[in-house]
Amino acid sequence: MAKPSGPERFVAATAHLDLKIQHMDQSTHTAEEAAAAVGAPVEAIVKSLLFLAGDNPILVLASGPNRVNPEALGSRLGAVLDKADAKAVKTHTGWSIGGVPPFGHPVALRTVMDEDFFTLDTVWAAAGSATAVFPITPTILKELTSAEVLSVV
Repeated sequence: MAKPSGPERFVAATAHLDLKIQHMDQSTHTAEEAAAAVGAPVEAIVKSLLFLAGDNPILVLASGPNRVNPEALGSRLGAVLDKADAKAVKTHTGWSIGGVPPFGHPVALRTVMDEDFFTLDTVWAAAGSATAVFPITPTILKELTSAEVLSVV
């Protein structure tokens, strides 16, 4: 029996949420590609980026054009943040870089959400692969991730 794909695992982990997952014909691997694919501004694209504070993973949900400043964000969180490598991302989230969803991970992750999302009605996040995405309101995203809302830049 074949191992379930990333999107299939995300659908299984979030079946109770009735998300509107869309499978795209083009890549949504980068924020720019995702924005073009869904017809949204790049600001509406959720980048799910994993950082490590020592051995503790912290998922940062950053708006498409924003570059996370690990020093400034770490200062706000009282921790030293290092960007996780591909192996750590896969280990802690269950998905590969470019398809990491903001929730539905094997273990709940401490999550920080970019305050810039709250100027938008809808944001778009990865659904387990570089070609699957879903729309969600920033408020519901915050609730589902139990995120701390901060400036990430």
